[in-house]
Amino acid sequence: MTKRVRENLRQAATHTVLLLLSVLFLAPLLWMVSTAIKPLDQTMASPPVWVPDRPQWENFWKALSYNAEDLGYIPFLVYGRNTLYVTVLAVIGSVVSNALVAYSFARLRWKGRDLLFGVTLATMMVPGPVLMVPTYVLFREFGWIGTFRPLWVPAFFGGAFNIFLLRQFLKTIPMELSEAARIDGASEWQTFLRVIVPLARPALTVVALFTFMWAWNDFMGPLLYLTDQSTFTLSMGLQFFQSQHTGTPWNLLMAASLIVVLPVILVFLFAQRVFIQGIATTGIKG
Repeated sequence: MTKRVRENLRQAATHTVLLLLSVLFLAPLLWMVSTAIKPLDQTMASPPVWVPDRPQWENFWKALSYNAEDLGYIPFLVYGRNTLYVTVLAVIGSVVSNALVAYSFARLRWKGRDLLFGVTLATMMVPGPVLMVPTYVLFREFGWIGTFRPLWVPAFFGGAFNIFLLRQFLKTIPMELSEAARIDGASEWQTFLRVIVPLARPALTVVALFTFMWAWNDFMGPLLYLTDQSTFTLSMGLQFFQSQHTGTPWNLLMAASLIVVLPVILVFLFAQRVFIQGIATTGIKG
C-alpha cells in the first residue's frame, strides 16, 4: 500500500468519525425542529416520528401569538424585545470594559500589575452561588430589583475570563507597533483606539459572542431580579409557558425554543471565521 493510499484512507476515516460525531451533536437540534412542526398527538408517539405526516408550520405563529388569551399563550415578542435590550447593553459593556482592563494588564507597566492580575484570575474560582445573596442585597439597596440594570450594568465592570482571554491576545501584538505610534505623537488612548483595537478585532469578537450567548440564554439573573411579567426575558418566557399548562404542548414549546435559539445560531454562523481566528490566537487553545 502506497503512502498516498494510506493518507487517503486516514483522511476518509477521520472525516467519517467527524461526520458521525456531528450527527450525534446535531440530533437534539434536529429533534427540536421535528417536534416544532408536528401535531400534538405525534410529539409523544412511540416509536418516535422524525418526519410528521402533516407539518404544522402554524405552530410557530401560535407559539408567538400573545393575543390568544383563552389559550394562555405568552407574549414572546415582548420578551424578545426585553432580551435584545439586555443583550445589546451587556455586549457593549463587556467589550469596552474588558478591552480596557486587558490593555492595561498586557501593554502598560505599573506597580502591582501582575499581582492584581493574579487576584483577578483568582476570582474565577469563587462559585457563583456564593456571590448570589450579597449581590442581590447590593442591588436591592440600589433600588434596582425589578429593573434591567442588574442584568447589564455588571458587564461594564469586566469579567475575569474575558480579561484573561483578551490579555493573552494583546500580548501577541508586537510592542514595536505601540512604540511607533508613541513616536509619531499618539497618546495612549489614541494608540489603544487606532492601533490595538483594529488588530484585536478577532478576540473582541470572541468576547462579544460569548457575552451574547450568556446574556441571551441567561435564566438565573432574570429569575432573581425581574418581578413584573412585562419585563421577563425569553428564557423566563419559555419556563412560564411550560408551567402555566397542565399538559405541556410540546410542539408549541419546541417551536418557541427554536425561535429563541435561532439568533444565537445565526450570530455564530456569521461570526465563526473571526471567532475561530480569535480563539486560535489567544494562546488558550488545546
